[in-house]
Amino acid sequence: MSLQGAAGAEELIFYVNGRKITEKNADPEQMLLSYLRKRLFSVQLTGTKYGCGGGGCGACTVMISTYEPASKKIRHYSANACLLPICSLYGVAVTTVEGVGSTKTRVHPVQERLAKCHGSQCGFCTPGMVMSIYTLLRNHPEPTSEQMIAALAGNLCRCTGYRPILDACKTFCKESICCQRKANGKCCLDQEDDLFDKEEKVSTRLFSTDEFQPLDPTQELIFPPELMRMAENQPKRTLIFHGERMTWISPVSLDELLDLKAAHPKAPLVVGNTSVGPEMKFRGVFHPIVIAPARIPDLNVVKCTDDGLTLGAACSLSLVKDILTNAISEFPEEKTKVFCAILQQLRTLGGEQIRNVASLGGNIISRKSTSDLNPILAASNCMLNLASRGRKRQIPLSDIFAHGVGNNTIMPEEILVSVHIPHSRKGEYVSAFRQAPRRENALPITNAGMRVLFEEGTDIIKDLSIFYGGAASTTICAKQTCWTLIGRHWNEQMLDEACRLVLKEIALPDSASGEKVDYKKTLIVSFFYRFFLEVLQSLKTMDPCHYPGIPMEYRSVLQDFKTKMPQSIQIYQDIEPSQSLQDPVGRPVMHLSGIKHATGEAVYVDDLPSVDGELFLAVVTSTRAHAKIVSIDTSEALKAPGVFDIITAHDVPATNEFYYSNDPEIIFARNKVICVGQIVCAVVADSDVHVKQAAAKVKIEYEVLEPVILTIEEAVKHNSFFEPKRTLEQGNVDQAFETVDNITEGEIHIGGQEHFYMETQSVLAVPKGEDKEMDVYVSTQHPAIIQEMVAATLGVPANRIMCHVKRVGGAFGGKLMKAGLLASVAAVAANKTNRAVRLILSRGDDMLITGGRHPFIGKYKVGFMNDGRIRAVDAKYYINGGCTPDESVLVAEVSLLKMDNAYKIPNLRCWAYVCKTNLPSNTAFRGFGFPQAALVTETWITEVADKTGLPPEKIREINMYKENEQTHFKQKLDPQNLIRCWNECMEKSAYHSRKTAVNEFNEQNYWKKKGIAIVPMKFPFGLGTRYLSQAAALIHIYTDGSVLLTHGGIEMGQGIHTKMIQVASRELNIPMSYIHFCETSTSTVPNACASAGSAGTDVNGMAVKDACQTLLKRLQPIINKNPNGTWNDWIKEAFEQSVSLSATGYFRGYNENMDWEKGEGQPFTYFLYGAACSEVEINCLTGDHKNLRTDIVMDVGCSINPAVDIGQIEGAFVQGIGLYTMEELKYSPEGVLCTRGPDQYKIPAVCDIPEQFSVSLLPSSQNPYAIYASKGIGEAGLFLGCSVFFALRDAVTSVRNERGLKNTFALNSPLTSEQIRAGCADDFTEMMTNDESASSTPRAVSV
Repeated sequence: MSLQGAAGAEELIFYVNGRKITEKNADPEQMLLSYLRKRLFSVQLTGTKYGCGGGGCGACTVMISTYEPASKKIRHYSANACLLPICSLYGVAVTTVEGVGSTKTRVHPVQERLAKCHGSQCGFCTPGMVMSIYTLLRNHPEPTSEQMIAALAGNLCRCTGYRPILDACKTFCKESICCQRKANGKCCLDQEDDLFDKEEKVSTRLFSTDEFQPLDPTQELIFPPELMRMAENQPKRTLIFHGERMTWISPVSLDELLDLKAAHPKAPLVVGNTSVGPEMKFRGVFHPIVIAPARIPDLNVVKCTDDGLTLGAACSLSLVKDILTNAISEFPEEKTKVFCAILQQLRTLGGEQIRNVASLGGNIISRKSTSDLNPILAASNCMLNLASRGRKRQIPLSDIFAHGVGNNTIMPEEILVSVHIPHSRKGEYVSAFRQAPRRENALPITNAGMRVLFEEGTDIIKDLSIFYGGAASTTICAKQTCWTLIGRHWNEQMLDEACRLVLKEIALPDSASGEKVDYKKTLIVSFFYRFFLEVLQSLKTMDPCHYPGIPMEYRSVLQDFKTKMPQSIQIYQDIEPSQSLQDPVGRPVMHLSGIKHATGEAVYVDDLPSVDGELFLAVVTSTRAHAKIVSIDTSEALKAPGVFDIITAHDVPATNEFYYSNDPEIIFARNKVICVGQIVCAVVADSDVHVKQAAAKVKIEYEVLEPVILTIEEAVKHNSFFEPKRTLEQGNVDQAFETVDNITEGEIHIGGQEHFYMETQSVLAVPKGEDKEMDVYVSTQHPAIIQEMVAATLGVPANRIMCHVKRVGGAFGGKLMKAGLLASVAAVAANKTNRAVRLILSRGDDMLITGGRHPFIGKYKVGFMNDGRIRAVDAKYYINGGCTPDESVLVAEVSLLKMDNAYKIPNLRCWAYVCKTNLPSNTAFRGFGFPQAALVTETWITEVADKTGLPPEKIREINMYKENEQTHFKQKLDPQNLIRCWNECMEKSAYHSRKTAVNEFNEQNYWKKKGIAIVPMKFPFGLGTRYLSQAAALIHIYTDGSVLLTHGGIEMGQGIHTKMIQVASRELNIPMSYIHFCETSTSTVPNACASAGSAGTDVNGMAVKDACQTLLKRLQPIINKNPNGTWNDWIKEAFEQSVSLSATGYFRGYNENMDWEKGEGQPFTYFLYGAACSEVEINCLTGDHKNLRTDIVMDVGCSINPAVDIGQIEGAFVQGIGLYTMEELKYSPEGVLCTRGPDQYKIPAVCDIPEQFSVSLLPSSQNPYAIYASKGIGEAGLFLGCSVFFALRDAVTSVRNERGLKNTFALNSPLTSEQIRAGCADDFTEMMTNDESASSTPRAVSV
């Protein structure tokens, strides 16, 4: 069948939210996400968000509904719109968040509860969360909590820490979610009396369930009857869609497919597009023809045969999962061992959205080394049914892995029709294993499938089969090992030999992802050992007389960690009974945009409707870390379709280099590049697709310059630093070292962290056409700097640039300076082309270009007495600043000022050096130096505990600030709330009894260990200089009594607008509903400071209060005259008396200063205090861990909004878990970032939060310095995540003590499974040290 024969292409017919779509020119390259957002009818459906473009974050989740005429069933499933080609949607119904509910029609219960349970902060991930939960409820109106938690595994959130999202989910689950934590089986919430002191009126309810509308399944959108008729009546026919560069063919019969494959042997078969899609998107692979076989019945078969199951190659992994689950319940246990092992891998493979579309056949045929299914399918002797024209054959699946990647067992014209999965037999044992950087929704580091068959009734190996994934470029088989072991008894001797053989046989190449080879090898033998134990235990069950099984203390390792629905409790102080009902301060008010977040109506920069003639911009970045630009060849790019122009440094009208210090921040590189990812030029074109294609065609020639400095060590060697270097000193350090009992020295490396805000950097620059005016809509924390930089770049006065920010989809410090440079790029392009220009960074570019938290090396020398008193500390901090100064020197200063954490050290000297390297410039990130400096401090505290033999909490107590004292820079502090937080955390967490329980557990378990740690925190609040904390507000009262409020703060999820309206409501004594906040703009509030450093509410609240008081003063005479009048009466009267109803409010800022020459000052205004206790469990064989419980006590003064504040604490804490235990940035030796998206870079997901999570706000705490005695809470909680780090260290220590390893060991951050495994030294890690082949060149650089 020739392509031309099919004349014109088809019409694509599908439904979106109940509306019929007939697309006449469907482009096979068009994904549903961009189609919904940009192409779809007059309305653009922008509720579905772009988060990563690779199916890794769930922000673009939609519900797909299909009708199966044979069974007359409608199937609903969630999917990632970013990977779904529209051509695959023929005859389906798509539901997006807009179709679920909206404020204009009816808000759906899912949307309502997510918002009212405070499950949205920045709101960018919320529509995806809504769609995942909604789809589950369409299939299971009363889901179990396991189903609920599985439904969210594919959705990431960077703000909330997931707890409030899960709270909303629990309201739909059928089983009770009472914790029954009390000894008498009652819920801990029932008896508040024994949790707290009697005097304090506390509350544990952040929302009230009685106001939720019930879930009514009859109210949902029906499946379009027309699609049913089409499915029932229209004969299926081949569909062909021609795009600009690509053709999509969807055949309906196997014969036709075989003909097509013969004609186009290179064309890939695409079902879910989860493998081909990302390759085309991220690796530039291009296929002119793709074949979509999903509609062919032969590829969708499900058959039970005598010896197993036959499943069609196009079956989705979710379907396979359901089929296997059913089979396991129906067949006897001995027949289903293969099914169970496959099912185990399916549970954690991808997220639900990926499993719903990805096909079994695709997983097998792509032969990816990271496939979790292939090793177990191969080991289980699964068979592949292949077909080509005139030929059918069956081969063992293992054949396709026989000779590595070059394997050509399957001919290009052959296709995989179905897979046969056999029943297991008597005396056969099958298991699958995996270890990944995150338990769910993560590609494995290493995985395995193993099967053994014994001679009947014995433990003599008759057949053995071992396959590994993640080790080489594809799945590999340990063939020699298996052959050699046949005929052996299943005993220790066999185990020793097997480990030696398998290590010899499986030679690992240096993997490109930079995973350490040693860890993979350790896993390879550890997995075999785990299999060995499992089989021994099973033999015992079969015949207890002959087989002793395995020792009690080994058994726990046979259970993998599972994700359970967390139990949580939040405690805060209730408001005084005398407070007026309409005064909202101190109440858990919902985020004012919460409902709009959940309905997708909240507008972010890229959701703004397109401006007429708007152009899209893509940046072209440097591929060298340090080089001279020889030439830029744009000729190819300019010829590309849709290209309008190319922008370089020559097009910048005025400033291209900003000198905020000695070294400049650069917009476009001019003659040389100083890091990979530096912007060299930019392309503008008529669509986002065209502009990306053109940008790839710009050719830049470089001449490499020396030296290339990437790491801190290299910077020190080349003396490459940003000035000034800073130091602080108190007491006499050298003398103190002479008088102490002991000295310990060490160093710790702390890796960087990517902000991973869900909304990538976004700018829309719109020239106004006269007087050089320009509107700039940008996702930033600091509109004033955007205005200043854009004006300077264009050479116009700042009063011509209007910068607008409605809301920001997460920022965490990453949208300050970098946003200014990107806004300038867009503004230069808009200025040159005189058109509106939209710049939305892809996730990969965003991670590559923008830099993140500073990598840190802390070196310390600590002098202490035998009783645990620390007398002297000498510390040096080196921070990796990257290629430009940005805020790095400030970060270094803060790390010195805050390094004492909660401890009084009489003699102290610390230095901070900012290294200048050829990496993208690192920048501000929540905590700003404190999370690194304080981790160094807690590390030497723990080391002193090790050396003195005292428990770490004792060392912490002995050295904590006790009474009114001075810090090391001579600022006074009163630590009584620090001590209260510590004692309350000790008590609430039942630390001592749980520590005993942990020790008991560790005595009874050899391969699993628990650890517990409690960590105090003192977090100083302040920005160091008065002018940095000034703020202004502007309030208009209109004659109908409504109030318009604006201020200089930015809403990025921290609820600042909600709090400001609470403040205005109290001050003006009117309900919140009268007050509206529109946007933050430089044209209403000029020269506002950045929303950073936890200070937004503090300073803007003061300004709002000031403006309200000015207005009230003007209204007072009118109120006095008519005290019983209403607000509207007074306002009307004021207008008639010509009283001005508009006022500005102003706050000068806190009086803060620091003199670095003298090393003293008052850089901070007040201190926040807190403490966290965390308990973890580790698996010593794999390095995996589970966060069991965390209790946090935090002093936040008097909370203005406890729901928002607790949300900030939990969100920061979970970000801290990420920083200290998971998030690992990897660079190649050439300085290229390898971790450029959620596939390679793992932030915490639902499976990572503690199973029991309690947060209490310290009651009756006052703060005279801030609005309504509150405290700025945004950043402090992040550091408490290190309680998990030290709990892990505690667990590893107990392993090492048990094994007699007394030497000190260093653990760096992030404390990943790899480090945990290496710390738990045993026979298997020993094998690595004796293994010569292991020492090879590293493929990843630790910066």
